[in-house]
Amino acid sequence: MFKNHPKGLIPAALSNMGERFGYYIMNAVLLLFLCSKFGLDEGTSGAIYSVFYAGIYVLSLVGGAIADSTQKYKATIQWGLVIMAIGYVLLSIPVVHSAGNHMWLLVFTCVALFLIAFGNGLFKGNLQAIVGQMYDNMEADAVAAGKSEEEIKAIKERRDSGFQIFYVFINIGGLIAPFVAPLLRQWWLGVKGMVYDAGLPALCHQYLKEGANMASDQMANLTALMEKVNQGGLDMTDMTAACNSYLEVFNTGVHYSFIASVVAMFISLAIFMAFKKIFPTPAKKEAAAVEQYTEEEKRAMAKEIKQRMAALFAVLGVCVFFWLSFHQNGQSLSVFARDYVITDKIAPEIWQAVNPFFVIVLTPIIMAIFAALARKGKAISTPRKIVIGMAITGMAYLFLVLLSMAYDYPNGEVFRAMGIDQQAAMKSQWWVLIATYFFLTVAELFISPLGLSFVSKIAPKHLQGICQGLWLGATALGNLFIWIGPVMLNKMPKLWMCWAVFLVICLVAMGVMWGMVNWLERVTGEKK
Repeated sequence: MFKNHPKGLIPAALSNMGERFGYYIMNAVLLLFLCSKFGLDEGTSGAIYSVFYAGIYVLSLVGGAIADSTQKYKATIQWGLVIMAIGYVLLSIPVVHSAGNHMWLLVFTCVALFLIAFGNGLFKGNLQAIVGQMYDNMEADAVAAGKSEEEIKAIKERRDSGFQIFYVFINIGGLIAPFVAPLLRQWWLGVKGMVYDAGLPALCHQYLKEGANMASDQMANLTALMEKVNQGGLDMTDMTAACNSYLEVFNTGVHYSFIASVVAMFISLAIFMAFKKIFPTPAKKEAAAVEQYTEEEKRAMAKEIKQRMAALFAVLGVCVFFWLSFHQNGQSLSVFARDYVITDKIAPEIWQAVNPFFVIVLTPIIMAIFAALARKGKAISTPRKIVIGMAITGMAYLFLVLLSMAYDYPNGEVFRAMGIDQQAAMKSQWWVLIATYFFLTVAELFISPLGLSFVSKIAPKHLQGICQGLWLGATALGNLFIWIGPVMLNKMPKLWMCWAVFLVICLVAMGVMWGMVNWLERVTGEKK
């Protein structure tokens, strides 16, 4: 699997895996942490999460510009890891939240998130650029050595498999990370004589805001859950003190999990520094030779560039809606796992490990299917693969629509106001999340890596960097609006209506993409 690849590939992949491990620890708990720490509703927490997530992709453009202008790719990567570590250090400080420090502590948390996003922007794209340079060097060395055309072609084909190896290492980090925060949180609760319950923090915040004015059914739920989690660590005679104690211990356990992210950043930095000498530096782009063209040639070139850019923007528009739907895994699907699924044994954050698990398992299967079809002369074009990916994304939300209708789920606010026993009787089994993430992961494998391939095919030669930046921009735009998921989950009369919105979005995007397939295939040269 690793044979005949550059010797720096595995160290680079391990460095990236360490960073992704630290990142996904934080990402798995971020939305629910903001709710439990500050008493924010899912809509407000989702907005902060969305801006943070979009910022990672936007700031990758800044990181790339810094490295390109200075030609100090390795130094930029190192600073990215250090800045991220500082952000995680700030998040790991267990300052107790209170009404008096609510605003400055929230701002402090947002500053920490900005540092993580900025550090990620310095790190993310530039490490990928170094991996790309490894394969540029391999190809150049093959040409210089006088290798045959067939040998050079085989070397060029290793680039795809090399990035697939790199991508798998990312998901290994993402697979392990979601387990860390819940385990540390549950350990700390146990030390303090308490146990975990996903629904209790929201009720604690509600009681601290409303006190004796809290609705009787909600008060009954609070009392029942307090008795359930108490193992001698709570004074049940004073509910205010009990709520404050549980929130402090609950959130402190999450803060401690960010220490694991700090450690991961320094391990990643150590790996990068240990192998720094064997990592290449992406070469400066050579100045294009000045050529003279006739007016007719100039018009033809301008027409082709215009057509290519139009095709690119068309696909980017479709992919915005994919990311809006797909990244509900950290938004409405996390809230759904917390409230509507039986998670007594498995914390809701852990379910985010299902996606990277499926990526690791399904990637070789899907690659084998594509290769088999190509050998039979039935290769599927990149635009058609994106259509299929949008259809599969829609299947995930169709499944959730039918499930929510079958259980007659109300919206999140109504569901959480029900009695504990009534909620328990309506909750779904664990396999519901497995099925949902299966569909979403297959869709991801049809769209995410293939979208990058499409951009490389469609981009004019002198606009490759800008076009890759536009892909990141489309991803950021989709992520910027993922906050609407928790808002709809809580505000629409029935839960199925929330999932139906995403289903319609996927079907419309799929239909638009399908209508453009023949044109896109002609532009990319996949159809004559």
